[in-house]
Amino acid sequence: MEAVLQSKGFLTLPPNPKARSLLPSHGLRQRILSTKPLNLPGLSLSSNGFQRFQGFVSRNASFSPKERVSLICRAEAAAAPAADSDEIPKFMGIEIETLKKIIPLGLMFFCILFNYTILRDTKDVLVVTAKGSSAEIIPFLKTWVNLPMAVGFMLLYTKLANVLPRKALFYTVIVPFIAFFGAFGFLLYPLSNFIHPQAFADKLLNSLGPRFLGPLAIMRIWSFCLFYVMAELWGSVVVSVLFWGFANQITTVDEAKKFYPLFGLGANVALIFSGRTVKYFSNMRKHLGPGVDGWAISLKAMMSIVVGMGLTICFLYWWVNKYASLPTRSKKKKEKVNMGTMESLKFLASSRYIRDLATLVVAYGISINLVEVTWKSKLKAQFPSPNEYSSFMGDFSTATGIVTFIMMLLSQYIFNKYGWGVAANITPTVLLITGVAFFSLILFGGPIAPMLTQFGLTPLLAAVYVGAMQNIFSKSAKYSLFDPCKEMAYIPLDEDTKVKGKAAIDVVCNPLGKSGGALIQQFMILTFGSLANSTPYLGGILLVIVLAWLGAARSLDSQFTALRKEEELEKEMERSAVKIPVLSKNDSENGSLATSGTPLNPTKGDSPSSSPETSAPTNA
Repeated sequence: MEAVLQSKGFLTLPPNPKARSLLPSHGLRQRILSTKPLNLPGLSLSSNGFQRFQGFVSRNASFSPKERVSLICRAEAAAAPAADSDEIPKFMGIEIETLKKIIPLGLMFFCILFNYTILRDTKDVLVVTAKGSSAEIIPFLKTWVNLPMAVGFMLLYTKLANVLPRKALFYTVIVPFIAFFGAFGFLLYPLSNFIHPQAFADKLLNSLGPRFLGPLAIMRIWSFCLFYVMAELWGSVVVSVLFWGFANQITTVDEAKKFYPLFGLGANVALIFSGRTVKYFSNMRKHLGPGVDGWAISLKAMMSIVVGMGLTICFLYWWVNKYASLPTRSKKKKEKVNMGTMESLKFLASSRYIRDLATLVVAYGISINLVEVTWKSKLKAQFPSPNEYSSFMGDFSTATGIVTFIMMLLSQYIFNKYGWGVAANITPTVLLITGVAFFSLILFGGPIAPMLTQFGLTPLLAAVYVGAMQNIFSKSAKYSLFDPCKEMAYIPLDEDTKVKGKAAIDVVCNPLGKSGGALIQQFMILTFGSLANSTPYLGGILLVIVLAWLGAARSLDSQFTALRKEEELEKEMERSAVKIPVLSKNDSENGSLATSGTPLNPTKGDSPSSSPETSAPTNA
């Protein structure tokens, strides 16, 4: 019996029909489920007697319902990114929306570290070279002034984080810093001779003895000490909490791994230029006439630059929030709740992840402080005048910027080639090697003095140069590897842990490490009589601390890797969350999908379990 078509009568099909595909062009889902044409010689008959000519016979794909749905999900998930990537505008292979975040962040980091370099060099000149003070003030200042103020700021910041939105919190924290540094240059320092209790401090010093020189110097030059603490907090608060906290909120892990090390490139150009700026103003004081307070003039100029950079930071923060598209974070963990101060500390102390991060920060602070304070005492002995001291610090900052710039170029290769764990272990290793070299030179400087003389060096000058190299390489490793590693570790955390964890670690643990190193030095000096006698013990303490640092880094590496895998799995599930077609009862029985348009089910009379070569004729 021949197949016929009803159209105003009975018309027989042509004896030699042309082979053509009767399947219309459907979407991706239809293409996967459609039958594949298979040319066979001759013809075959279906179960209901309709003829099948050459070109009309096809083979069923014979997929089960689960297999068909799986194919759809995989195919659409693979096709969606390809379609999106063609529509996203890019510049030099980087998405424009990414550049709108990365470039302002790099400029912010440049301005922040430009200010920090000026403030760091200026604070040392103020407290070390001031009348009635010396380098011995630094351990007491870090322990009894800097740490309490850092703890107080953390408590205040924790409360503000619970009541203020993110943008208001940023401005509320950074504006007082800008106002203080401007006021110091133009008000506090010019009035220092009137507001410092010099006579009263001299009277107490005569009564108590020279061993109380350090504590009494804090009272004697209290405004300089306040500047010192605010400069230290700029590094902890503005760099670590505000900038890195903002960067972690608007970047993804993939963007962070690619661009975080590069942030330091622009920042270390800032170190180079700020070091030249400090040296320029230091040399300018030499050419002023007698009776002119050159330091006051240069201080006003440098504080004006600090204020200008601070206002630029605020503008860049406003621009990014207004014009850049910020990522949406997965609310995989509990919603943010308001917690009291003690509750926040208990919450952070209960997290092994946060404890390991805190160990890294505290260990770095103690380790660098064990070497740095000793080096600064040698530095003042070699360069007693403020001009020479400040000029050397300018060269030191420039050298730090150059070395760190080179390390930044290598850091991306280290992250890509060896991963987070190896990058996190480089900083403690560098600090251990250079610290041992510095202490060894101090211990054995006498026997090698004749050899140093051949190079035009004295043991003191050699110790100053080796200590400078130790600080340069340690700080460059910190900026290029340690800081990016630490900040990348915050990204997988939920918002509550991220905000309060950064406040506790960066604001408290950072000065806690420095104060801990100062306490160790104070104890050693009082116990063994001098810093030189305590040097072997300080070297042993340095070794123990660095080993604990390496252990915490190894533990944190395993936890960070686990969180990264969990986050990547969630993102993959979100990308694969395509529209799954619902199977009707009848469709689920014959293994086809309920779709509109051309039916994919076999015609009545054809069994779904029939031979692969047997399928229903296509209706024309």
